[in-house]
Amino acid sequence: MALLLFLSGGTFCEMAKVKISGLTHEVEIGIMNELVPDYVGFAFSTRSRHFIAPEHAGYLRSKLRRGIKSVGIFANESLRNVALCVEVAGLDMVQLHGDETAEYIASLREYIRCPIIKAFRVTKPMDAEKARYSTADYVLLDGKAGGGQSFDWSLLGAVRRKYFLAGGLTPENFHKALEITPPPYALDVNTGVEANRMKDYRKVMKFILGVKSFKKQQI
Repeated sequence: MALLLFLSGGTFCEMAKVKISGLTHEVEIGIMNELVPDYVGFAFSTRSRHFIAPEHAGYLRSKLRRGIKSVGIFANESLRNVALCVEVAGLDMVQLHGDETAEYIASLREYIRCPIIKAFRVTKPMDAEKARYSTADYVLLDGKAGGGQSFDWSLLGAVRRKYFLAGGLTPENFHKALEITPPPYALDVNTGVEANRMKDYRKVMKFILGVKSFKKQQI
């Protein structure tokens, strides 16, 4: 059962979930096991600085605390390669960060049986509309894909479905993201909790604890 935060006036708000992406080292798995985000992400695109081979991701996944879901991040990969990574790495979910169409998603469901997240770059209201009607199980809204930069969150009013929010999130600004209407289902952070190109224990702790203890101020 989802943990709920009680707000004044007798209303409730579902606590946002946390996804830490770009894991590549076993020491980072240790941090995740102690601080327990809801999701972790492994990047299988060779263009990513956080690229990880499926076999190594599978090894790290085997060390991951039970209950933390692993997400494979892909961009314009073949259906067979996505399915292979899901099997080898033992992934719980798949995230598509390229130009994948509704037809691609339909075909991918014939290869895998796990939920699919489709990422959208939001630069104008029409982008949020496209995300709203995506056939994926979840959508992820970002600015520049992998750019680590935030975008105009006022464009998200038309989404009206569960979405992951990414782009420029840090332990210092997450609270602003949680004030968005509609609020994000989950916050996805990568470089914003890194130091020296590795996940930093204190930054990850500050981010997760901050999100989990956040109470939206009622106007």
